[in-house]
Amino acid sequence: MDSALRPAGQPPVPLSALVSGLGLTGDTGSRALVTGITLDSRAVEHGWLYVALPGTRAHGAEFAGSAVAAGAAAVLTDDEGRRILGPDPGAPVVAAEDARAAMALVSARLFGEPARQLATLAVTGTNGKTTTVALLQAGLAAAGRLAGTIGTIGFRLGDEELVSARGTVTTPESPDLQALLAVFVQRGAEAALLEVSSHALALSRVDGISFDVAGFLNLGRDHLDFHRDLDDYFEAKARLFEPGRAATSVIWTDDPRGRELADRVRAHGESRLVTVGTEDADYRLADYRDVAPLGGAARLVRGGEEFELRLALPGRYNMIDAAVAFAMLEAAGVSADAALRGLAAAQVPGRMQRVDLGEGAPVVVVDFAHTPQAVGAALDSLAAVGPLVSVLGCGGDRDQAKRPEMGEAAASRSALTVVTDDNPRSEEPAAIRAQVLAGARSVAGATVAEVAGRRAAIEEALRRAPAGGVVAILGKGHERGQILADRVAPFDDVEEAVAAWRRLREEGARGGSEHDG
Repeated sequence: MDSALRPAGQPPVPLSALVSGLGLTGDTGSRALVTGITLDSRAVEHGWLYVALPGTRAHGAEFAGSAVAAGAAAVLTDDEGRRILGPDPGAPVVAAEDARAAMALVSARLFGEPARQLATLAVTGTNGKTTTVALLQAGLAAAGRLAGTIGTIGFRLGDEELVSARGTVTTPESPDLQALLAVFVQRGAEAALLEVSSHALALSRVDGISFDVAGFLNLGRDHLDFHRDLDDYFEAKARLFEPGRAATSVIWTDDPRGRELADRVRAHGESRLVTVGTEDADYRLADYRDVAPLGGAARLVRGGEEFELRLALPGRYNMIDAAVAFAMLEAAGVSADAALRGLAAAQVPGRMQRVDLGEGAPVVVVDFAHTPQAVGAALDSLAAVGPLVSVLGCGGDRDQAKRPEMGEAAASRSALTVVTDDNPRSEEPAAIRAQVLAGARSVAGATVAEVAGRRAAIEEALRRAPAGGVVAILGKGHERGQILADRVAPFDDVEEAVAAWRRLREEGARGGSEHDG
């Protein structure tokens, strides 16, 4: 994490105070003073606690020597790490049976338990987390409450982007997360809004935070490169709704996994349960309709009251996110009027983002859809606007089984599907495309084109878009880089669409001049 995203003036805390009562072994009585914490030995600064965790290739304890040499005040590890460190590690060592869980609790203590000073709202689900967090932020802003947001598109405090040296991880590791929450507190935030991924829950990144409100959206196929199967994936997400995790649980119960989750919350009774759905729910969503050019409206009924939800985003699935967000905002004390105003004005980078190419251009929408369910929902929401041309690829080194399903979802809804590259990472791009193409070409009567290189694919889609058509560029959304085998190359779908349309117009102008001559 960038140093700008650590709280200023962090006071030193004795190691003994950080680990008291956590059941750790080793030098738990040490008075060594700790001012920071990291699990990256290369990031250690003087006075920091180095957390040595087991990895896929090596144990972090093997790098403890360099961490101590860099000024680490102490080391937190597990029993295996303690054995590797030996009898003379050069600094106090404490060990935990679950070092990740201990790291989260120690991090919270070090930074003064910042989550307790904020209203904390968490959202999980396969699709829609980023949109829902943006909707929550807009609702809180309309109520005059400053909120920090943490998720896939980065970190923000209100409308200000907080720049950091981060990857694409949705929920940061607990030391970085707790430091960021402390920054929010220092800078006057009243609330923190988190996208909570299944990885974060499985890896204890949000341990130590008792959320005021937790929301569940849906469960689809994703991340099966990390989880054993869909059941394992669901159980990871379900951890957010275990006893003690959230004061209020807001759950979309039209999803069968949501119904299962609601039953669990109802059974343990330690969280107030609020259900959202189209029938037999505390908040009932009905009568969705598209609003031109790219928006939506619906009725939301709570008890004897009825509200009209309006969004500047198209698609019923976005309205579902809005309904869950509305219920979460009310649970957090935001008035219905403020929530409705905020939701109606909300924009989400890379989520159904309209790209204005000027007069005569097709409608162009950039969206992060990267699962079969999300691809289908995005294209369904655009079908009423005009004939669809979709641009689609799949990320490398990720769940391969979903690739044909994504191709089929696109081709079954598009007049033309352009299959191209996403973030190939270490895989051969042509091999990834072949898997997507197999699904796309399985759709009878589908028109499918393969175009290597995402820049060329976007241009081809714009060239072939029919009059009044829609070009949906899917998969990367807000991302500003393309992950290749050896580097991250600058790449922004929005900028590329603008540049491609400019090139096509210039080509048209040149062609017209030559013909006239």
